[in-house]
Amino acid sequence: MPTLITVAPTGAETTKGACPTLPTKLSEVVETARRCEAAGAAMIHLHIRDAEHRPTLDLGRLRAAVAAVRSETDLVVQLSTGGAVTDSFEDRLRVLDADPDSCSLTMGTVNFGDDVFANPWPFVTELYQRTQELRIVPEFELFDLGHVAALHRLLDTYGLPAGGKVHCDLVMGVPGGMPGDAPTLVAVVQALPDVVTSWSATGIGRTTLPVALAALSCGGHLRVGMEDTRSFARGRPVRHNVELVERAAQLAGLAQRPPMTTEDARELLNVKPG
Repeated sequence: MPTLITVAPTGAETTKGACPTLPTKLSEVVETARRCEAAGAAMIHLHIRDAEHRPTLDLGRLRAAVAAVRSETDLVVQLSTGGAVTDSFEDRLRVLDADPDSCSLTMGTVNFGDDVFANPWPFVTELYQRTQELRIVPEFELFDLGHVAALHRLLDTYGLPAGGKVHCDLVMGVPGGMPGDAPTLVAVVQALPDVVTSWSATGIGRTTLPVALAALSCGGHLRVGMEDTRSFARGRPVRHNVELVERAAQLAGLAQRPPMTTEDARELLNVKPG
């Protein structure tokens, strides 16, 4: 099985001042998307910033970003419905109106460093049913083992997502969530619903490499990017998201699971035709 590599280039936590190389302008996001696709990424996970580089869920900016990335690449475009921890549920639901191919859907509330990333059950179910109506493929974000139990409950209650495929991402190493190590990854994978058709893993910060290696060895896919880590190695910051994608592609090649094409990614996730 080839490896789906997702790039998450920006996120909502890091400021432009703290990381001047973070792609926050639309032109920077598009340039990042092009280079990362050429390096082996097949999906891009987008957070959007405003003119002052602050996180925003402005619908006009979201639509512009989706259109720009689609016009310049063949990447599967996934928008974050998590936004920033301060965003309202209403604004997070409205993200779907930008008509992405896919969206993130976090399966429960989690402590996020000093903050709380709120995802109460009524919001999760409303968001999920909205993705079914609009035929947007969700990526179920799992920050802890309890989120796996919630995923069982969701699928048992509301059925399969649009397209019939169930894709998850294990977000590991967040302070307040599950640790980013191989034993935890194995435990989570073993607990996934039988209907899960694919999964990827994200290692936050210094867990990036251990999680990537464990995921590849267990048949999973990879998410990398400056949303998740700004350090390439000890004492060496990431200069561009493409470095993280290139390294993920090299690891996938060593595992004899080379990067998946964008066409294969669309088939894997069964996203609706563009």
